[in-house]
Amino acid sequence: MHRRTLLASPALALPVAMPRLGRAQAEWPNRPVSMLVPFVAGGPSDITARVIAGRMTQTVGQPVVAENRPGANGAVASQVLARAAPDGHTLMVGSIGVYAINVALRPNLGYDPVRDFTPITLAVTTPNVLVVNPQQIPATDLRGVIEWLRRNGARASYSTSGVGSSDQLTMELFKLRTSTEATHIPYQGGAAAATALIAGDVQLSFQNLGTVAGHIAGGRLRAVAVTSRARHPTIPDVPTAIEQGMADFEVTSWQALMGPAGIPAPTLARIHAAAVEALNHPESRQRLEQIGFTVVANTPEDYGAFQRAEIARWTEVVRAANIRPE
Repeated sequence: MHRRTLLASPALALPVAMPRLGRAQAEWPNRPVSMLVPFVAGGPSDITARVIAGRMTQTVGQPVVAENRPGANGAVASQVLARAAPDGHTLMVGSIGVYAINVALRPNLGYDPVRDFTPITLAVTTPNVLVVNPQQIPATDLRGVIEWLRRNGARASYSTSGVGSSDQLTMELFKLRTSTEATHIPYQGGAAAATALIAGDVQLSFQNLGTVAGHIAGGRLRAVAVTSRARHPTIPDVPTAIEQGMADFEVTSWQALMGPAGIPAPTLARIHAAAVEALNHPESRQRLEQIGFTVVANTPEDYGAFQRAEIARWTEVVRAANIRPE
């Protein structure tokens, strides 16, 4: 009788049940994880996602699969992420455009990059680099490119990874600062934009260094200027735009990992730990740094603050340059 009373007592049963509930909340992953990529394969988001996913697959006990969902400059994948269950089994590696610039350009995105997502970590940063097709633009420095554009702007065109991408905004700011013209040709991702430039479909582009570092090294593209404040160790012979007379012309692109809004704290902690371990692994760092990325791998709080500041910054840039979606 006494034993039955003890087992039936809610006050005594509750402490036994609570730890089991806590463990259940923290058990991630319990099935394969989809890591969305909002662009085509081969670009910065795709490269970063595959590095993280490949290493996480080895450490979390379930497959982590990079899944390309291109379209609408990242909005297609972003809407999928916004609707996903907040259980950590759908994540996304996206760009500055997806997480900060789109909201400055488009009032009806179909997703809110702050409200609809859970920050996990700022994965990598990289400068943009002005690259030209060497068969079509003979210039080897920034002054030469500007002079070429002033002579040929009516027939000049530039490629980007999409409308509202950091490479588009960088070029539009460049055009404003230099009083030049060139027609914008958007593609679905940086890899496609670089391929079009190499093929001669366009003449120039501001691309993420990670996208074009191999093409620069192979001579398929000529690097003219880098948008970091100091020269980048990947291309130390390429001067900055600031060095070449464009004061304060600094743009850093970035890739970040996010999940849907509402991920429980224990699950978020496990995802963050696995992602940071993946980014900081020596093999991951070597691969990312070889193509021009700088690994950040910061906290969710630090990334969230950074993202909000970037949204504010690019909103001001879009307004000042009077840039409109095409």
